[in-house]
Amino acid sequence: MQTSDRPQVIPSATLARTASVSRKTGETDVHVSLNLDGTGRCVANTGIPFLNHMLHQIASHGLIDLDVQATGDIEIDDHHTNEDVGITLGMAFAKALSDRKGIVRFGHFVAPLDESLVQVALDFSGRPHLSYGLEIPTQRVGTYDTQLIREFFVAIVNHSQMTLHLRQLDGINSHHIIEATFKAFARSLRMAVEIDPRRAHEIPSSKGVL
Repeated sequence: MQTSDRPQVIPSATLARTASVSRKTGETDVHVSLNLDGTGRCVANTGIPFLNHMLHQIASHGLIDLDVQATGDIEIDDHHTNEDVGITLGMAFAKALSDRKGIVRFGHFVAPLDESLVQVALDFSGRPHLSYGLEIPTQRVGTYDTQLIREFFVAIVNHSQMTLHLRQLDGINSHHIIEATFKAFARSLRMAVEIDPRRAHEIPSSKGVL
């Protein structure tokens, strides 16, 4: 039987979808490793306890294995570390998705948490855009400045090249609103990055590129 000398081509949809990204500035030092096809394991050490808690939501509900190690100038405030974790996480998503071949691409979810209800829709479109519709009633949850939620998502969107819409449908408790947002975001991510068996080896765009 004749055999071909051509090298075997492994479809990109079957490759390990992992990434490790390090980013160091004069203000922060951040390292993120992730596996899009994980089981929800998470190690998060950012120096910001509430951010650690939210990263655990992304991993657990997105079924993404996530390791985030960050040091920063939190003696000033949490802003730089919060933003740079978002930047590095966005870069890691982009790297793990590579050409985005085979993915579902779109994701959406509505998550309740007690009185809060948050809707998230996203598209790994290659065009960064954030539509932010949260109305968080308090300035802080514990020591965490709730204005930093928007900055975190801006950073992820810009560096993963994702279109993201966040809509608060109900809610009066700041912690509940934020946690429902992260849970809905995680489930939307899980949907969007899954491999579509009907076009597992194609880029999900009529243009042929994302």
